[in-house]
Amino acid sequence: MNSPAKRRKKNDGSGLPVRSLDYFFAKQTAKATTKDAPTKPDDEQARTQPDDAELTDEQLARKLQEQWDREDRQQGQTEEPTSSDELYEEAKAPPQIEASNADTDHNATSKSPVPELMSSTAPKIVPSKQKNTLSLQSTAAEEDTITANIPFDQSPLEFDPSEYLPDLQKHWVTDGGHATYALLTRCFILVNSTTSRIKIVDTLVNLVRTIIEGDPSSLLPAVWLATNAISPPYIDLELGLGGSAISKALKKVCGLDNAGLKALNNKYGDAGDVAFEAKKKQSFTLRKPKPLTIKSVFDSLVRIANSKGHGSVENKQRIVERLVQDARGAEESRYIVRTLVQHLRIGAVKTTMLIALSRAFMLSKPPGAEFEIRDRKDMGKLNKEALTELYSRNEEIVKACFARRPNYNDLIPVLLEIGVCDELLVRCGLALHIPLRPMLGSITRDMGEMFTKLQGRDFACEYKYDGQRAQVHCDEQGKVTIFSRHLEIMTEKYPDLVALVPQIRGEGVSSFILEGEVVAVDRQTGDLKTFQTLANRARKDVAIGAVTIDVCLFAFDLMYLNGEELLDRPFRERRSLLKSLFVEIPHHFTWVKSLDATSADMDAVQTFFQTALDMKCEGIMVKILDNPPTTDLADEAIDKTPCLPPSTPTKKKKKTKTNPTAPNTTAPNPRRKPLLSTYEPDKRLDAWLKVKKDYSTTSETLDLIPIAAFHGSGRKAAWWSPILLAIRNAESGQLEAVTKCMSGFTDAFYRANRAKYDPNEDANTNVRKCKPHFVQYNGGAGTPDVWFEPQEVWEVAFADLTLSPTYTAAIGLVSEDRGLSTRFPRFLRVREDKGIEEATEAAELASLYRKQEAKAPRKEEPLAVDGEEDGE
Repeated sequence: MNSPAKRRKKNDGSGLPVRSLDYFFAKQTAKATTKDAPTKPDDEQARTQPDDAELTDEQLARKLQEQWDREDRQQGQTEEPTSSDELYEEAKAPPQIEASNADTDHNATSKSPVPELMSSTAPKIVPSKQKNTLSLQSTAAEEDTITANIPFDQSPLEFDPSEYLPDLQKHWVTDGGHATYALLTRCFILVNSTTSRIKIVDTLVNLVRTIIEGDPSSLLPAVWLATNAISPPYIDLELGLGGSAISKALKKVCGLDNAGLKALNNKYGDAGDVAFEAKKKQSFTLRKPKPLTIKSVFDSLVRIANSKGHGSVENKQRIVERLVQDARGAEESRYIVRTLVQHLRIGAVKTTMLIALSRAFMLSKPPGAEFEIRDRKDMGKLNKEALTELYSRNEEIVKACFARRPNYNDLIPVLLEIGVCDELLVRCGLALHIPLRPMLGSITRDMGEMFTKLQGRDFACEYKYDGQRAQVHCDEQGKVTIFSRHLEIMTEKYPDLVALVPQIRGEGVSSFILEGEVVAVDRQTGDLKTFQTLANRARKDVAIGAVTIDVCLFAFDLMYLNGEELLDRPFRERRSLLKSLFVEIPHHFTWVKSLDATSADMDAVQTFFQTALDMKCEGIMVKILDNPPTTDLADEAIDKTPCLPPSTPTKKKKKTKTNPTAPNTTAPNPRRKPLLSTYEPDKRLDAWLKVKKDYSTTSETLDLIPIAAFHGSGRKAAWWSPILLAIRNAESGQLEAVTKCMSGFTDAFYRANRAKYDPNEDANTNVRKCKPHFVQYNGGAGTPDVWFEPQEVWEVAFADLTLSPTYTAAIGLVSEDRGLSTRFPRFLRVREDKGIEEATEAAELASLYRKQEAKAPRKEEPLAVDGEEDGE
């Protein structure tokens, strides 16, 4: 008989006959020389049987069965199970035969996966009425029925973890008392089944409360897994798994061949859904999987990320296979695989988890903790407004801590110790070499909207340089760390900036955190270069002597100085400290170009904006300089409540033409909260506004042709996003890919577009099975999941045209080996009045690029600025 491994490799999906226990032991039975003997008493029979080491597998299995039957008769089947095997039986599924020498610990990755007996046809399993009956069992049936019925989606004011913990902890005994991964899976299923944000938060709150009270040590890994990460961005800990590792694991564990896996991929698209279907069809195994725990899954992911060097690929593969193999039930498989591909798709983001943590610690605490919690019944008596106010204070504290120190490894242990209180802000405050999440600016569509929002206030206009935002940390010992906007470490990328820090630090400055924009420049003239130039700079192991792309740091804010936070200081004061305590070095380190103004200075601001564009900047940033003069302490406390991020703008009816720079004379809303000039990490507020040229009403637009699309992810998983767009080449008749667009679409448009270009409808003539021969696209930006029949023209706004090695638009017209592409493309509308023969033409695109590049930087002249402390 072929070995299980060989039979699995030959599985072509056609199905193999289901084998009985006798079949697998047939050869051993045939070789046995023992003859039938008359029945003897149990004790005599036991004396005459050979040692276990001399028994065949069949004889040992039958001996164990007889022994279990005997014990059941003697005990009357009345005692509670005490052994790990017996506790496992209580999971309401027959056990599997455990292969000899099988390593059931999923953490032991050094051993090869346990052989499995595969059958493509899973028979109907009838649970045995007798305990400890040996049988072949499909792992798809081994689901955690205790956890599967917990109503995590109840209101937290109704849900009581203590009702479920006794059964859960009894179930967790075999796993060292640690919460099983099934608990997390149950939460994911409920979260994924609703679009209600309230329900999602409630479900996460109840999960967190259950872990806090039942197994506090599992809370940190549970939070990391639920937020689809294993470390903060500034710690280099990436899984580094390719799709092939997942595919190999699914084929090996679930008995799929290449054709079967490809069919599932084509049908479902999502790796987790493929694993779900594969697990349901998984055939038999001789191994009883040990239930996954939240801690063990997280530890396995960390081992994958830390696996480096020779043999790391094989080591990672073994861990992946063990995780997939030990997943009990199809749902666990789905979320294990989604976690491995870093695409959890449960609709719960960072902010949702922070809200859940703040509320959970209001209602629950770990055993032995001394901080106070609130009574559920008392909170249930509060009205909606009072309850919201109660929740908001805790939420703001937790969010503020995470914005200043965005690492759950720092936050969760302190929460378990002291709960949510003012001390949390001290324990998890700003720290050197740990990036704070940057403050963000709200988008304005034109200059008039900006003047309306800031009417009556003093503000600063700053060039918005076309570079990379950088957060520079320096401690008393001179250690320097540079972080990106996304909190990734860039210190190795900019060794020239690190070497510059001792020169720019003025007298009396021991430690600081400042923020600025790194821009590629011409070192001799100071002329600014494009972001595309900066992007060509190496990212790692850059030696100062090997730097070929010079940069300048344009500083604009100071958040920390000599051990003191400056976040609560007005922007005018922070800027004054920055300019007075640091040393400017032309073309290396300087300040952003700025202009102080009020809403009455429309002409000066418009001129400043146009100057910024001529200097190849993206636009301008506008920032409130001071807090309102009438703001008292009570107002400040209110004003610091979080502002919701602006909703996605919807298209409005065309209005009569007006002066775009004229402020709105409508009286301001008296209920509107005053804008503060403090630095608010991780918030997008109207205290900072950005006016970019791609948002300007006078910017250029392109008429492009949608030619293909990719499967969306996350919230857009059911739609096409992004969409590949092309221009036309009048001379060759080709359509040349120019960009991918995923901005500016409404949900209604996504739905209509998905229905229009549905490849699952055989009669749909709007889609093609492969790339048309008249489309030029080299695949550098990925292979589209569907090709469109070119028939529409879309108007698209953009910021810049750039040379691109990926796209072929206008190739040969401005560069022999590179085409043109757009930065920040945004869909505006479908041009119903145009056919594809009227779309933007290659020569026209090349002309726009030459026009853009021909705008030579003007010589900067001193601008009249008000209120500058340094006398500029």
